[in-house]
Amino acid sequence: MGLMIRLIRKTVERGVTFFDLETQMMQTKLNTKQRAIIPIAAFTANGDLDKLKTSLEKGLDAGLTVNEIKEILVQMYAYDGFPRSLNAIGTFMAVMDARKDKGLKDETGKEAGPMPAGKSSLEIGTENQTRLVGQAVKGLLFDFAPAIDQFLKAHLFGDIFQRDVLDWSERELATIAALANIEGVDSQLQAHYAISLNNGITPEQLRDFLTVIEVWCGPEVTHNAKSVLEQVLGSRG
Repeated sequence: MGLMIRLIRKTVERGVTFFDLETQMMQTKLNTKQRAIIPIAAFTANGDLDKLKTSLEKGLDAGLTVNEIKEILVQMYAYDGFPRSLNAIGTFMAVMDARKDKGLKDETGKEAGPMPAGKSSLEIGTENQTRLVGQAVKGLLFDFAPAIDQFLKAHLFGDIFQRDVLDWSERELATIAALANIEGVDSQLQAHYAISLNNGITPEQLRDFLTVIEVWCGPEVTHNAKSVLEQVLGSRG
């Protein structure tokens, strides 16, 4: 109710239309498909295949396409390693087989478009990473181990993030969900909260993200994820 009152006051003060008001109110929540991404990424990351199976089924029921879910599971290997990503893909195959046996038909969805011609993955990834973060990424860690800098730019932000099956805000939701459900990666979670804010996710939607995490992953994971988010939002004023 307080949010509605504040938005109505802005409508009067700034002369915005009620369509604009409705849009602002919708932006306080993640949509159904965005919410469905979160547990899929979270349980791929921590290897809980039973909960992953449930979240995959709910994701399909929520309207995620088969290729969108595949894309989430493939992207996750950059954050939780090949073994858990491969296990998750195997779990998804079993879910798809079971749904076919029940006569359920799920939308395949679009395939990834071609990579831009005339540019290497490193060039594409460097441009993507700079746009995502809002500035060129450099630092002592990357000076110390330049190979990891190249792999991040060329493969993660080039080969993976360039694929258009998911948009960048969806990829970031998957990323922060995975990082929230892995212990000991708060600095990376902090960085990707900031990237999310740079790429279409609002602070209100990140708080809504926490409500989804609490339902699926419990209070301990949520408490840590909330603490990191408040640090990020506090640093941005």
